[in-house]
Amino acid sequence: MAIERKEQSRRMTKHKLDDDSGALKVCNKAIKINPSDAGTYIARGNAKIRLGDYSGAIEDHTKAIEIDPNYSLAYINRGFVKVELGDHSGGIEDYTKAIKIDPNDSLAYFERGIAKDELGNHTGAIKDLTKAIELDSNYANAYFNRGGSKFKLGDYSGAIADFTKSIEIYP
Repeated sequence: MAIERKEQSRRMTKHKLDDDSGALKVCNKAIKINPSDAGTYIARGNAKIRLGDYSGAIEDHTKAIEIDPNYSLAYINRGFVKVELGDHSGGIEDYTKAIKIDPNDSLAYFERGIAKDELGNHTGAIKDLTKAIELDSNYANAYFNRGGSKFKLGDYSGAIADFTKSIEIYP
């Protein structure tokens, strides 16, 4: 257990220092020590995202889901990568699974709203972004992106209100 905590601490330190190559090495080492730690696969997958290894990131987040099918963050992260690769429907499926696991996760609603907006489903995006805001009233990016969806639908006053609120929260 002490070795696992030490590796976990090193993994987090490397991540916070933006040393993704170093974080990747530490995660690889931690996985050799404990290949059943879903959190380490998520950390390695996130490092791979930042390094541009999207297929590797999907593999790691999928492995985390295999280890712990109720780990909502693994679905959110895998969904993010799918959307980055242009698989918006696959991303939306993963975000929906994350929401079923944790219906109070504002990030899952936010990311699903972004994916819906990119598919042209601005009304669906507004619904999800509104839910993200209900769960976290200081979610500046949710206000900003909801404003963008409202703008695309011609609701200019609603867009301005959301953009203004976003700036108030995060000037």
